[in-house]
Amino acid sequence: MEGSVRVRLICNICEAGSRSPLLIIKESSSSSLLWSRRWWMRNGKANGNGESKKIGMSSMIKAERKEREREISEIRVCTNRTCRRQGSLETLETLLALAPPNLTVKSCGCLGRCGSGPNLVALPNPVIVGHCGTPARAAHIMVQLLLCGGDDDSSVARLSLEALALSKSAENEFSQANFSQADLLLSQAINLKPFGAIHILYLDRSRARLALGNYSGALEDAREALNFAPHHPQAYICLGDVFLAMDQFDSAESSYLTSLHIDPLVRRSKSFKARIAKLQEKLAAANMS
Repeated sequence: MEGSVRVRLICNICEAGSRSPLLIIKESSSSSLLWSRRWWMRNGKANGNGESKKIGMSSMIKAERKEREREISEIRVCTNRTCRRQGSLETLETLLALAPPNLTVKSCGCLGRCGSGPNLVALPNPVIVGHCGTPARAAHIMVQLLLCGGDDDSSVARLSLEALALSKSAENEFSQANFSQADLLLSQAINLKPFGAIHILYLDRSRARLALGNYSGALEDAREALNFAPHHPQAYICLGDVFLAMDQFDSAESSYLTSLHIDPLVRRSKSFKARIAKLQEKLAAANMS
């Protein structure tokens, strides 16, 4: 009975658009720094003794020093006529695909440097970068901006692009219901330890494993995505989907509510409403048995 009441609560929130008073999400004041530190601690290269190379730690310290001066929270790519002809739309697409969850990437108008395009600007303290006309250049610039420079920048950018290519192939396999192949491709991408949107790789692999009936693997991946992106609503929706498949109704409802709290616009999604309807159906069936 209690579960039914709680599901009615979330349905009312979906309809009314109100925010749950029970859920509080604290935003980090230095998310770029935390992301850089987390990435280096997880993915820093190791020497033969299993110790982190000095270069990884020094880059992390350098990022920390830079963080005190500036936190990059947004990148805008000029898509005005001249930069567009020079390939800025491809640059924008690459940056959107590689961006960590704390970074906003969007298009903008002319930045006044048409002779050196495609141009982008990092904010809030403006840093304009030109000649970003290839995916490799775009990836390298993003890594440099967020990790604040390092000898491994080119390698990190290259591996991130390779992971992105594998992710796109996995998306195609998933759309054709080839879930095992999608799982394999996404595992290869994750093993490359890319910088940036690794939380998306874990989310996609969670969905693939859920489709395969691998609930424990799907749950582990959803939680790993949340480790990288603790304020990402889709990660909580994915977690809720896994709990729903495992008939853990309270946990599913809690995960869906959290996603709704982070992004109230989620309630307008047909797929989200379908999830709540499915949760209601399963609860009704459980109460009748």
